[in-house]
Amino acid sequence: MRQFRAWVPRYQRWFWSVLWATGLPGLCLMAAQAQAAAPAANARPVAQAQVAIEALSRAHAAVVGVRVTAAEGARSIATLGPQRQGSGVVIGADGLILTIGYLMLEAQTIEIITQDNKALPAVAVGYDIATGFGLVRPLLPLAGVQPVRLGSPQQLVPGEPLMASVGATADGESADVSMTRLVGQRAFTGSWEYHIDGALFTSPPVSAGSGNHSGAALFNQSGELQGIGSLLVMDAAGGSRRQPGNMFVPVDLLKPILSELQQSGSSSASHRPWLGLTSTDQGGRVQIVRVSEGSPAQTAGLQAGDVVLSVDDSKVTTLEAFYKKLWDRPTPVAPVKLTVLQGADIRTLMVTPTDRMQTLQKPSGI
Repeated sequence: MRQFRAWVPRYQRWFWSVLWATGLPGLCLMAAQAQAAAPAANARPVAQAQVAIEALSRAHAAVVGVRVTAAEGARSIATLGPQRQGSGVVIGADGLILTIGYLMLEAQTIEIITQDNKALPAVAVGYDIATGFGLVRPLLPLAGVQPVRLGSPQQLVPGEPLMASVGATADGESADVSMTRLVGQRAFTGSWEYHIDGALFTSPPVSAGSGNHSGAALFNQSGELQGIGSLLVMDAAGGSRRQPGNMFVPVDLLKPILSELQQSGSSSASHRPWLGLTSTDQGGRVQIVRVSEGSPAQTAGLQAGDVVLSVDDSKVTTLEAFYKKLWDRPTPVAPVKLTVLQGADIRTLMVTPTDRMQTLQKPSGI
């Protein structure tokens, strides 16, 4: 409670700076006048501001730290490491926590770090490859924490001020907030066989002093959850202009699958073909930069440096087109024909994908 009381005045300064920076100086001036003279006519702006402050305070109070130790021998250790730390936010009355899924990938143990730095054991509830969301639930109650409301990210407008909130860490770093703005909403394609159609991009990025951006909660000024932090990016504005920021997975993608995730541990869209490739696209070329050990791609003879020309005789020039053509299969394990440029030779390779969910060690609970 002492930590929370110390945080509120700092957050109020943040809120007033948002009001001023977003074209509402008149409201700030009226509020200042009301605080000085307190006439009835000017009391409304202060009351409105106080409501917003309280809403965002409640939202931040629902953000927790997430600490994960991966299972011994887990494939994901090669890219994510054995120890992972990030954030999550309570979205259910039963303590259900939404986070970014890669934190809990192949977890041996999961702990929730409360804002008063208590570590509570937790179990995995669901992991969705298609969106990247993860769900966990603490084994002990989170006293006094109210679940946040899921917002409607499609209603956000570029330039809108938002709050990115991160949880406390196990090494004593306190929960914190960062002021940011929406830069835009657009499709995002990841090098690791991942694509979503409407990611949220914000700038400036979550500050280095406020913990890990992984799983950070993004709120609008009403305290409604808009997205979950996934990546630090250098091109938040898109195009060739350099602008550091963050990519958030919008909660609109969660709403249709939330019940399914809780019931089965994944969504039907997560059971799709996986080759085991890390790739990039540039100048109309899809190039493989890494082939996972023991993956279908390695078995078929694909190599780093290969250029993917077509999927089942359909030309592909972007990662998005490559993935969508790959995922448009009757079953996750239906063979796919890839035409690739391998060195100076054009080769046709038959690859038998696998269901990615079947290659992962499942955390206890899923």
